[in-house]
Amino acid sequence: MYNNEVLSDVHFVVGRDITQQRIPAHKFVLSVGSAVFDAMFNGTLASDAAEIELPDVEPAAFLALLRFLYSDDVQIGPETVMTTLYTAKKYAVSALERHCVDFLKSNLGADNAFMLLTQARLFDEPQLAALCLDTIDKNTAESFNADGFTDVDLETLSVVLERDTLRIQEAKLFKAVLRWCEAECGRRQLSATANNKRIVLASALPLIRFPLMSVEEFAVGPAQSGILTDREVVSLFLYYTVNPKPPISFKDIPRSSMTGKERAVNRFRQFESRWGYSGTSDRIRFIVDRRIFVVGFGLYGSIHGPAEYEVNLQVLHTASGKVCGSNVTRFSCDGSCYTFRVMFKEPVEILPNTSYTASTTLKGPDSYYGTKGLKRVSIDCSSESKVTFQFTYAAGNNNGTSVEDGQIPEILFYT
Repeated sequence: MYNNEVLSDVHFVVGRDITQQRIPAHKFVLSVGSAVFDAMFNGTLASDAAEIELPDVEPAAFLALLRFLYSDDVQIGPETVMTTLYTAKKYAVSALERHCVDFLKSNLGADNAFMLLTQARLFDEPQLAALCLDTIDKNTAESFNADGFTDVDLETLSVVLERDTLRIQEAKLFKAVLRWCEAECGRRQLSATANNKRIVLASALPLIRFPLMSVEEFAVGPAQSGILTDREVVSLFLYYTVNPKPPISFKDIPRSSMTGKERAVNRFRQFESRWGYSGTSDRIRFIVDRRIFVVGFGLYGSIHGPAEYEVNLQVLHTASGKVCGSNVTRFSCDGSCYTFRVMFKEPVEILPNTSYTASTTLKGPDSYYGTKGLKRVSIDCSSESKVTFQFTYAAGNNNGTSVEDGQIPEILFYT
């Protein structure tokens, strides 16, 4: 009976223009399989028209719907799955809808995550949207480089840029957003000037976390792009170079697969002076009992008043020597004994019960240092969980830092 004129009592004119098809069907079969068709044919406002026009439905998708209603046979592919999902939702055929969503889940990847996220939001499929966002989190750079990224709407772009869980350097994220701006200017028939890029980006601009870039990345990229105002450029340069840092309109929370707020483990109970630097790294090994993300170190400042240090931060996998995260940067201190935050470009994932080495190589004046160190420190992360750090001496190329005293007093992390 499927797509068969024999005993058919209704026809659907599906699609538009040259793709339009006239498809026969049987009211009884359709009414049994769909509450929408039942109301259409048997409800109080039922129509007795022998021919029903459906210009918003693709013929291939409508035939897939009928095939399912007549025989429980599912025939969907990459080219028809979205239109079939739309049709299944339109006629409340939930079983076919689930088949479409399952098909999308099984074919979801970095190359189509943005495209499917747009469709999932359009068709109100929160579970599929969550899976798309998770894929983008895990494969951020690949997802932003995919062809479909520049086709997303502004609202979908904003949903992604808001996330703390993206795994990408902010400078690379900014370059991807500029590509989107150029495509959006084209869609709006605007020339791709810096001012028009700012206009089309609109409320999404503050979602780019410029403070996470190094001053060099900011200087050669966003500062020269023209997309920021002179006031914004100046305020960000001040943010990079002075302490205390001025207020800015851009978030400085690192992005990664993290939850909760930033925490610091302090492994010393006192501080003394002085600690010198001769080009050798200060190192300390640590193990944690649950997965965390290290975002930076707290380091002691100068005993000689305000000063600036050059520093190379690293986290290494102790057994293999592999560098898990690093950053070469500068930090300024005001000459107090307080610690100063020095951050990695990207959060560093730390696995439980695995030995890592925290390393800093500083160039600058003598500083304060910590004493009466702790071998074991537990930090409360919530009312129900905590993270326990265990510290051990890192032998070899070490400037003298140990469990008992030295530099790297704080490790900054998220759970």
